[in-house]
Amino acid sequence: MKIGFDVSQTGAGKAGCGYFAEGLIRALEALGSGNGFLLYPAFGDLFWDPLCATAAYSTSNPAFERMKPPATFEESQQFWRQPPEGAPDFEARIGSPDVLHSNNFFCPRGLRRARLVYTLHDLSFLVDPSWSTEANRVGCLEGVFRAATSADWIVANSDYSRRHFLEVFPHYPAGRTAYVHPGSRYRFDAPDPARPERFEHLAPASFWLSVGSLEPRKNQRRLVEAYVRSRSRLPLVLAGGKGWLMDDFSGPKRQPPAGVELAGYVSDRELEWLYRNCFAFLYPSLFEGFGMPVLEAMSLGAPVISSNTTSLPEVTGEAGLLVDPLDTEAIAAAMRRLASGEIAREGLRTAGLRRAERFSWKASARKLLEVYEECASLGKGFAPGR
Repeated sequence: MKIGFDVSQTGAGKAGCGYFAEGLIRALEALGSGNGFLLYPAFGDLFWDPLCATAAYSTSNPAFERMKPPATFEESQQFWRQPPEGAPDFEARIGSPDVLHSNNFFCPRGLRRARLVYTLHDLSFLVDPSWSTEANRVGCLEGVFRAATSADWIVANSDYSRRHFLEVFPHYPAGRTAYVHPGSRYRFDAPDPARPERFEHLAPASFWLSVGSLEPRKNQRRLVEAYVRSRSRLPLVLAGGKGWLMDDFSGPKRQPPAGVELAGYVSDRELEWLYRNCFAFLYPSLFEGFGMPVLEAMSLGAPVISSNTTSLPEVTGEAGLLVDPLDTEAIAAAMRRLASGEIAREGLRTAGLRRAERFSWKASARKLLEVYEECASLGKGFAPGR
């Protein structure tokens, strides 16, 4: 097969969607399946990385051909918006793939020969409008709705997200859906990284950690309130780039409470050190399609306090201390119980390491290859809106 794969979000400054795409394509390359891959550094009319020509995933593997991206966002939008009937063959312009895999919410229209696989990250934009901007919500809704009517296969990143999709779009054939869990990009048995210079003031096991873009859905406001209520003597480090709708939380004139450190975007190596050395990892997110930071934290031995909602119990199993993310006092109480020793930190740490072993990029890539093979075998015109 020739498989077209969207790597548009795998460049510098990537977040969850980008890490998911990069983890899968690395694992697919390592499998050496004998298939050919077309890599798209720019994909669709919703997301644009100005550095995509150099920063998006690339490899010297001859089976992986990196397509040349458009020079500007406007050119990319024009390129990916499906031309009218009778226009030059769009599929030839993208390398004539047998299967095309979208990873960034954009869903191309009008494919005549290629089978379309669509990654569903989450449907949070449908649950609460206050969690995202209007532009982001409209773009995501358009992509998912189009996928629900024209994609040949939906690949969710958790079983929760797969079931949520089928609840919202019950017409879509359940047999053409699957979930492919991500793995952790970190290994517990890898050498410990050196302490980053900017975190020299943090001693091992002497700080709380939370990771995620600053946005309402990640629930940093309640987390900070819970931290203040907990009266913890350990600092709270919030690592993650600027998201949206949180200027009143992290703006230039806003000072966080004593003990709270806004670390901003951190590199992979910095994040690895933070995971390995935090007293515990806190993730009271309001909604997740999967919750990759929780898996990464467990894979590096961090005890986890996480939400009891959406996909997060699917990730933690019995290995995490789960709380209601809307209950600030419940978050604070969990922190106090762990800090006091009422809940054994080492027990959570050991359970998390065992749980993380159940998730692997290699297993996920193999499952995805099965999806590609089944998808490629579908008869022309399968998809509901095709």
